[in-house]
Amino acid sequence: MEHRAGFVNILGNPNVGKSTLMNRLVGEKLSIITSKSQTTRHRIKGIVNGEDFQIVFSDTPGVVKPSYKMQEYMLDFSKSAIIDADIILYVTDVVENIEKNADFIEKVSQSEGPILLRLNKIDWTTPDKLNALFDKWKEIIPRAEIFPISATENFNVDNLYKRILELLPVGEPYFDKEEMTDMPATLIPEEIQDDLINAIEGCQNGVISMLADFPGTVESSTNLAIVKSSNGLIEIQILVRSSSESRKEAVCSSLESVFALAGAKVEYDGGYGGWQPNIDSPILKIMQQAYLDLYGKKPEATVMHAGLECGIIQEAYPNMDMISIGPDLQHPHSPDERVSIPSVARTWDFIVTTLARI
Repeated sequence: MEHRAGFVNILGNPNVGKSTLMNRLVGEKLSIITSKSQTTRHRIKGIVNGEDFQIVFSDTPGVVKPSYKMQEYMLDFSKSAIIDADIILYVTDVVENIEKNADFIEKVSQSEGPILLRLNKIDWTTPDKLNALFDKWKEIIPRAEIFPISATENFNVDNLYKRILELLPVGEPYFDKEEMTDMPATLIPEEIQDDLINAIEGCQNGVISMLADFPGTVESSTNLAIVKSSNGLIEIQILVRSSSESRKEAVCSSLESVFALAGAKVEYDGGYGGWQPNIDSPILKIMQQAYLDLYGKKPEATVMHAGLECGIIQEAYPNMDMISIGPDLQHPHSPDERVSIPSVARTWDFIVTTLARI
């Protein structure tokens, strides 16, 4: 039994369904599919093996008139795919402009190997219009065998696949038959990539609102802290902080809406309550006087976008009057965090003096 093997290079304009077709033919979702142009930047090879054949599919970038260096590189990639293909699979659809990229189509027409032209999205048009397109493409690329199909509905894809097998040249396999693709196994499926990027771009990150009663002080903020992918799971961790519990809930609800639109499951964990500043706090007045008596100057009381411990305690004891104090720190919550030793002693004396007056 003769063994057949060859490269089938998939060419065409952006977003006509090249990656969808290759995924149908290979049986695995390997290419990057999105409605945005130019997302298939690498020649991702999907390999289909049989007892007596091996098909190596190559998905190329969409053909566009280059406007920057990356697009020039990608167009050169597509041109090289014309030369080294055993079979050219040119993909178009029923809605694109046939005259688009006429120079490139001419190069395809002049190639020496078999040309299979796949007319995609036939469910978007009428039989009469489809016949007219069929005739037009036959004029442009006379040698092409035209296959009207719908890749998303898997219509007529089997016939295209059978014809590819018939046209494969006789030869030994190019790759080990256990291989499916020459791309990393950790490639994120194409239907997730766009949603993930859109959700991250739409995620509120940074200062959300300021305190009206304390100018210059942050009320609510978010921190898009971690995005990681492992074992088929993409995990995004966001820290939400607010001095107002209701405001924190509103921010969380907004974030949940953004990621729910991307199909993500949203969970809340490790939350702590907001801590509202009280400028009329009784303990504040006691401590201001104690500080003045100890050090001969009035302390500066400020509101900060912090106070984790106070927020946790106030959830259990909502009527407790609290002040957050501590020694002088540099670069807190970092590897360079340092504390001033003399300030620790001053803080201790300050606390002891305050407790004696309560």
